[in-house]
Amino acid sequence: MVVLAIVQGITEFLPISSSGHLILVPIVFDWPDQGLVMDVAVHVGTLGAVMLYFWRDMAAMAIGLANLARGTWNAGAKLALWVVLGTIPVVLAGFELNRYYPNGIRSMEVLGWATLGFGLLLYAADRLGATGKRIEAMKLPHVVIIGVSQVLALIPGTSRSGITMTAARMLGFDRSDAARFSLLLSIPTILGAGLLKGKELYDSGNAQLTSDAYTAAALALVSALVAIWAMMRWLKHSTFTPFVIYRVILGILLLVFAYGLMD
Repeated sequence: MVVLAIVQGITEFLPISSSGHLILVPIVFDWPDQGLVMDVAVHVGTLGAVMLYFWRDMAAMAIGLANLARGTWNAGAKLALWVVLGTIPVVLAGFELNRYYPNGIRSMEVLGWATLGFGLLLYAADRLGATGKRIEAMKLPHVVIIGVSQVLALIPGTSRSGITMTAARMLGFDRSDAARFSLLLSIPTILGAGLLKGKELYDSGNAQLTSDAYTAAALALVSALVAIWAMMRWLKHSTFTPFVIYRVILGILLLVFAYGLMD
């Protein structure tokens, strides 16, 4: 429980795929599935972390929406609108995927190829993409492209944060702003996933949270907050290359394991 909560917290917002790690860790260590209670707990923890880190953006969006209700348009309302619009494609695609794959796609081969391939795509986008655009200059076409790219994150190993940062870098946004918008997009996505898992938990009749669940939520929150802080600090003066190197190494190891090349 402790390991999985920390893994969830660290990998949720880094461009290295949290879903891939949460599939991989139990397989490698032969651990049982963590269960719905823990799923809900770690989602609450990571959601709390990103909202705490971006509390200024959260406040600006809340005030902007309140002003919009009174007929006033400002930067906060615009950012809130972009976050909502950017989330719609993955919500629609997620419902469709759940119809055909209720347990998600859990193929080790898919996980390995996605980890490797989308890692290399991030490298290309980071190296070839221009810089200079800030979130404040974001237009509707940018939001649509980034939002549609997020659908690819339904493939385990892609990384929701990774693919949205890749799309933003391709569009010429600064690294820190690409990460900032990606993480803001995660808020409704994580909230929606958490609510769905919470409903499943309630329907199962086992909705009581345990002390382990509270511990998992706290560990996920703290580890996610540290990971966000470290990444945002790094991207202010450097590139995505360390994350790419990690993904390439991990992807190769996953493929070796998937195809039994170590036998």
